[in-house]
Amino acid sequence: MVNAAFWQGRQAFITGHTGFMGGWLASLLLGLGAKVSGYALAPQDGPGFFEATDLGSRLQESVIGDVRDASVLEAALIAASPSVVFHLAAQPLVRRAYSEPEFTFATNVMGTVNLLEAVRRCPSVKAVLVVTTDKVYTNMNTTRPYCETDRLGGREPYSASKAAAEMVVDAYRHSYLVPPGVGEGRVGLAAIRAGNIFGGGDWAADRIVPDAVRSFQAGRPLVLRNPASTRPWQHVLDPLPGYLHLAENLCADPGAFSEGWNFGPVVHDCRPVGTLAQLLGDAWGEGAEVRVEPNNRIFEERLLALDSAKAGRRLGWIPRWNLEAAVARTVEWYKTYYSRGDVWALTQSQCATLMKAA
Repeated sequence: MVNAAFWQGRQAFITGHTGFMGGWLASLLLGLGAKVSGYALAPQDGPGFFEATDLGSRLQESVIGDVRDASVLEAALIAASPSVVFHLAAQPLVRRAYSEPEFTFATNVMGTVNLLEAVRRCPSVKAVLVVTTDKVYTNMNTTRPYCETDRLGGREPYSASKAAAEMVVDAYRHSYLVPPGVGEGRVGLAAIRAGNIFGGGDWAADRIVPDAVRSFQAGRPLVLRNPASTRPWQHVLDPLPGYLHLAENLCADPGAFSEGWNFGPVVHDCRPVGTLAQLLGDAWGEGAEVRVEPNNRIFEERLLALDSAKAGRRLGWIPRWNLEAAVARTVEWYKTYYSRGDVWALTQSQCATLMKAA
């Protein structure tokens, strides 16, 4: 599906490259021979994918900056002169959004505005992919997966900020970057939504997999607050071939592919938090214990699934790793890290395995 020749030597720019998904995306692109530059906040304190893989030394440029700083962001983008831009920089945590809504909206909404304004002044850019979240859909708590034509919205600050970012994308798509009748020189612009991603190298707070790893490694029980909440779980690598193939199509025909896209897991991998926790514990082995202590103080949607049939029909993308395979590869990565193994080699191996399957 992915055209490796397209990416060989191609200039790519990633906002949020010091984060979890941004780091994996950069690693995948590097493995394909792309020249990758990044713009992001400094890596979090403590362990993280960026630090563990020494990713900064492998990039063409790694600029530490805030997407709320429009002038610095624009300078970094123009200096990199990319043809493809992936916008992942965001405040990604639901609980932090509750406690810091102003920061969340400024980062997720105005950060997107700043990035797209910079793109308007960077003539090298041919395609922009803005990564949002499965939580952009107005959740009706039904059993039907959400498709791209469903209504966007959010009932808490995180999902509301990401839905608002999608409205920004739609406005720039129609007003500036892909207006009808402009002809050649247009910039392809798409919003993309994956499921609840996990994988090696994530140590963020208040996420089920990092919480499990910290607990199991320290010999403490993992405490679950919402074990019945159902999420579309998928390995962080699984949607990325779809992103890359979409970028290729946006460059070739921006008018035909500039829209919203789901890249979620199959429906039977939309399982309760408690099920994922038990799979993680089983894969980890000795020292893994799971307990349930419900916490209803923070509102979270209980049922969520994505319909990715459009990506299958038009891009040929389908998920490759089921939940059990994703858990196994995730635990393998963390075990390698804690045993002081070569996590960069393992990262590249997992990327190659996924690309071969795709």
